[in-house]
Amino acid sequence: MESKAHFERLLRGLDGKSYQQYKSLAGAFDLGVYTLHLDHIQADPFAFPTTARLVVPADFLRLPSSWLSDQECMVAIVDFLTRRLFEAAKTFRNRRGSGRSGALLIDQPLQTVLARSSVLIENETIEVRLSLGLPADGRKIRAKEAEAMFLEDIPMILDMSLSRRHFPFAELEDHIALHRDQNYLRNSLSKKGLLAFIADGSILARKSGISDLPLDEDSAVKFVAPDTLRVTFTLPSGKIVSGMGIREGITLIVGGGFHGKSTLLQAIASGVYNHISGDGREYCIAVDTCVKVRAQDGRRVSRVDISGFIAHLPKGRSTQSFSTSDASGSTSQAAAIVEAMELGAQVLLIDEDTSATNFMIRDARMQKLVDTSKEPITPFIDRVKELYRGFGISSILVIGGSGDYLDVATTVIMLDEYQPLDVTKEARAIMESMPLLRKSEANAPLAPLRTRFPQPIPEGKSLERMEAKSRFSLVYGEEFIDVSVLEQLIEESQLRTIVAMLRYAMQNYVDGRRSMADIVQYLTKIVREEGFAFINPYEGCSGFYSMPRSIEIGLVWNRIRGLKIR
Repeated sequence: MESKAHFERLLRGLDGKSYQQYKSLAGAFDLGVYTLHLDHIQADPFAFPTTARLVVPADFLRLPSSWLSDQECMVAIVDFLTRRLFEAAKTFRNRRGSGRSGALLIDQPLQTVLARSSVLIENETIEVRLSLGLPADGRKIRAKEAEAMFLEDIPMILDMSLSRRHFPFAELEDHIALHRDQNYLRNSLSKKGLLAFIADGSILARKSGISDLPLDEDSAVKFVAPDTLRVTFTLPSGKIVSGMGIREGITLIVGGGFHGKSTLLQAIASGVYNHISGDGREYCIAVDTCVKVRAQDGRRVSRVDISGFIAHLPKGRSTQSFSTSDASGSTSQAAAIVEAMELGAQVLLIDEDTSATNFMIRDARMQKLVDTSKEPITPFIDRVKELYRGFGISSILVIGGSGDYLDVATTVIMLDEYQPLDVTKEARAIMESMPLLRKSEANAPLAPLRTRFPQPIPEGKSLERMEAKSRFSLVYGEEFIDVSVLEQLIEESQLRTIVAMLRYAMQNYVDGRRSMADIVQYLTKIVREEGFAFINPYEGCSGFYSMPRSIEIGLVWNRIRGLKIR
């Protein structure tokens, strides 16, 4: 490790030289307040910034040792520290030159608490991982600006965010306590036969369709559970929460347009993650095997057995190993359900607004007009009970236009001006007074799931370029792949992690004999045990990873054209 004086000499000697000369700074330097590790230095000021690590002694913050030995606690601590570092770094962005010069980038956490790579806390050190835009004028090095960034800006960020004298220990304790309470609540659901819980007082509505921030309290309608569905939990913090429990089985969410049906389903979908204080959904909790599925015209499907929903295709084509590069609404939704089941989903979340109509229902009149022998689709309404009774898979469905679904429901919740009402009894009375006219089209039972095996890269070939481009897309080779429909993938950093996981798996673990379900479980387990550096392809570790569920890894994998499956 080089000294601060050596670093200063090196840096000053670079002033005015080509930006590429910054590469001579690669290495580690003791800068007094912190140790600087420059792992990967970009050769262009307009490229993605240089990756770096800042290491300070653990005594800089001095966290209780009991916290550091508790993995659950550590997730909350790293999340909290990342939020503070991000806010501190915002003050210093892009002040020192052209292009990305002066950029100090910390991963930005959103409303969820996730395991993150941005901070690594060990017994004797705290390591902050970030990206730096080294100062430049065009493509010429600005050494004085770089010196100020490393010796003034960064020490100030560390002081503002991690120094004991500025640190809000009480807020961190509350953050940890909330994280523990949410985990406890999620782990308690199945013991009460519940799939989800929404606490009284929750604010489910978001500011807009593109924002995950809560609607202002003055405008929001706070959630109040119907008494017939009310459950109460006493949490580890001593807090008692009461709210609506959604039980295993088949739950319909009904009501008029714009009364909050989809908003409730979105809150349940987001409940697989913990949320920060002030989000409004702190106690909206769902079991972590909930998967929201929908139709996606044009998506890639590879060797999925959708025959339980779509018996055949025109000209007698089999659907037992269905592949396409351009799925229709019905075939894509059928594939999405089977893929979710294969990856361990125990709860399906379905909104009729994002579903293929002919996949969800075929009413009596249409059955009369188009004979069953000419219709290959077995609608979801005729499989939903079988999924629960035969496979243990519950469903929560937003249904606004098809009363036939009342016949398969175990619970019916009506949203009336954003407030839930238990109308199960009323629904049953309607069923008795208005018998079902349509006939079930399930002519044969669902077959057991068929296991799929990803295939290794052919000998002599290399893995194509694979990179996350945003929260909504990734690139594989020359192709952009849309993953925007995977609504439970919250952060771009999660997709970045999935890409790194898949790259590692394809290069080291996929052998044609391990199933996709086994591989994604392995990837999740190994990162939890070994850390994000295990999948990082470069020296050091990127600070821009956050943990996805194993289910999301598989759902992304299924959309990547060019990755072969048997």
